[in-house]
Amino acid sequence: MAEIKTWTVTEPYLNLHCALGEGPFYEADRNTLRFVDIMKRHLHTVDLTVGPESLKTLQLDMPVGVTADIEGVDASKKILVGGKSGIYTLKRETGKLELLKRFYDTEEKDERLRSNDGAVDPEGRFWIGTMNDFWVGEPQPEGTIFRFNTDLSRYTARSSITIPNSIRWSLDHKTLYFVDSKKRRLIAFDYSVSTADLSNERVFFEYEGEGEPDGCRLDVEGNIWQAIYGDSCVLKISPQGKVIGRVDYPTKNITCPVFVGTELWVTTAGGDEEKYSGGVFKVDVGVEGLKDFKFKLERDVPGL
Repeated sequence: MAEIKTWTVTEPYLNLHCALGEGPFYEADRNTLRFVDIMKRHLHTVDLTVGPESLKTLQLDMPVGVTADIEGVDASKKILVGGKSGIYTLKRETGKLELLKRFYDTEEKDERLRSNDGAVDPEGRFWIGTMNDFWVGEPQPEGTIFRFNTDLSRYTARSSITIPNSIRWSLDHKTLYFVDSKKRRLIAFDYSVSTADLSNERVFFEYEGEGEPDGCRLDVEGNIWQAIYGDSCVLKISPQGKVIGRVDYPTKNITCPVFVGTELWVTTAGGDEEKYSGGVFKVDVGVEGLKDFKFKLERDVPGL
């Protein structure tokens, strides 16, 4: 077996002990990083030009799993978020959330589930997974992958999933990758950019170590950088599904990566007595990541 490239990170950039740090998003025009703590209901923002002392925290009134920019909207003022019962706009100055579209049509499901990870596709549609909220206990196969179209219509792409995680697209946009955490698999589908149809479902990568795959991102060479929750690492996986690199961290629960130039940043979760659990880490891996797409809204939404 060919030797893989390795990186070792020894200390965090931010040692803020998130309960469940997630959803890192790089705001390139302002050189800021935003990320959430789902359990503590926080949105954190740090100005990377200034440094760790610039960290600001916004207290939210619900768990938020993921954020995205909206085309034509100043992201310093308002962003899209996946929240408790659906997708919302978040006013960043006040923390006010406004519901755009619900996940479910029953109050029972609204109560039992919450958003997890998601992403905007090349045509501006928002894909997002739901899973059981914390009070339910051990997650059950009740989660769903939804697609919210640009007219805010809702489509159920897949159902009966325990922990649906990252959704990403290949360089040519012809493949959609989806992380099924509990099955410890990275799934690939043939993807139609025009219709958003999925076909030819297959296992692209199956993790056999400790822990389970969580969030992921792609670099400009088509490699997938896959966070492993419970095994202190991010794996670099080639477009052929082979592990070709590994980043090791001084804490176990690595949740999600994001690229800032050629630096790979990750959020982590707590849940143990480790010195750096819940921190944010960075390391230069020598390659840039793919840029995120923006959610496109066809209809007028008050306040946007």
